[in-house]
Amino acid sequence: MEGDFEHHPLADQFNRLTPEQVLDAVEVGGRRCTGRFMALNSYENRVYQLELEGDGDELDTVVGKFYRPGRWSREAIGEEHAFLAELAELEIPVASPLELEHGETIGEVEGILYALFPRIRGRAPQELSDEQAQVLGRLIARIHNVGASRDATARRRLTATTFGRDNLSYLLEHGLIPDEAREIYAATVEALVQRIEPLFRDVPVHRIHGDCHLGNLVWTPRGPTFLDFDDMIVGPAVQDIWMMVPSYDSDGARQRALLLEAYREFRDFADAWLRLVEPLRALRYVNYSTWIARRFRDPAFSRTFSHFGTVQYWQREIQDLREQIARVDMAAG
Repeated sequence: MEGDFEHHPLADQFNRLTPEQVLDAVEVGGRRCTGRFMALNSYENRVYQLELEGDGDELDTVVGKFYRPGRWSREAIGEEHAFLAELAELEIPVASPLELEHGETIGEVEGILYALFPRIRGRAPQELSDEQAQVLGRLIARIHNVGASRDATARRRLTATTFGRDNLSYLLEHGLIPDEAREIYAATVEALVQRIEPLFRDVPVHRIHGDCHLGNLVWTPRGPTFLDFDDMIVGPAVQDIWMMVPSYDSDGARQRALLLEAYREFRDFADAWLRLVEPLRALRYVNYSTWIARRFRDPAFSRTFSHFGTVQYWQREIQDLREQIARVDMAAG
């Protein structure tokens, strides 16, 4: 379980990361920055697009990711990079980390771990055509074939306990839910977990992307490239499936079926595993609230999620979870 960011000894350093530190970190291994760079949107890490001097008059661009202290250990980041290397070796389109020096892909500046990635030029699709859904189905299946080939012992496991009860315990122990909503929220999460725990039984788990939505996808002239395996996790395959096609409606179900038809050309997928779609969606709600809570004293979080922690916030969470419980019950017949 990750620790609190606000109590990490490097929290202040992370929040005050300077341009000079970023440039110095990127210039290892003989790279030279032009000095031009910009911050990219990322709440979890500090991410920058940086311009490098190339051969002659050519310029190159890389993306530097500076990992939030206390979230992932060096070993866990190493498992992310190892997974990406395995995928790239099989020519599965992913953004793999660049070598820094001495064969390493993980660097350190003032105690903060970081990595460099190539900039992938393309566009993030707002929605998928049926053809694109089929292309992605085949690629996700290939990613899962690699994911199932070995374990990742330093990464989180996606279960009803880890994303449900463990997150609830954190919120309760730290007094993050107002008295007006505390008991109702706790009872709602417990009711959810009790319903969905049996659904996880006998469902295989392996390394998956973990945050496989359209925002972590870039479509280039050669096709899609998967980005940001920062949330790589050991969990059921259906997590990546529903996040890629998340819609509740009949068209979403139809397109998910198309994606799975293509997926099955490369890897088996049992229809029974689809019963986890709504439970996983519900667990994501609980995990999202805990994710904010662990980082709320980060200025970027307190500004962006200023409504977090209010009675109204938790009342809405309770309502959303109740709707998910209703969906789970409806699917169970």
